[in-house]
Amino acid sequence: MNEQEFQTKLGDLIEQIAAIPEDQRAPLVALAEETKTRHERMKKTVADLQESLDYLRLSIKYLVFDLEATRRENDYLRKLISQQQGGEHNEE
Repeated sequence: MNEQEFQTKLGDLIEQIAAIPEDQRAPLVALAEETKTRHERMKKTVADLQESLDYLRLSIKYLVFDLEATRRENDYLRKLISQQQGGEHNEE
């Protein structure tokens, strides 16, 4: 059920509750309002989770980029060291 369907069905429910005698109506109205409030909180929670996941994905991309750069730097430095050590052995 998407957001529009939920809002439509909730509106229909509230209209049906309005047709019920007033002494029976109050608890049902309270339940409908509580349902609406919980739905809004759930939507906010899902949005917050989505934002956190997006941030996590971005952080992982930066970490992978940094790891690859570090590996390239390590390879380069190892080559430099091996070249320097090779040159020292040739001089002896």
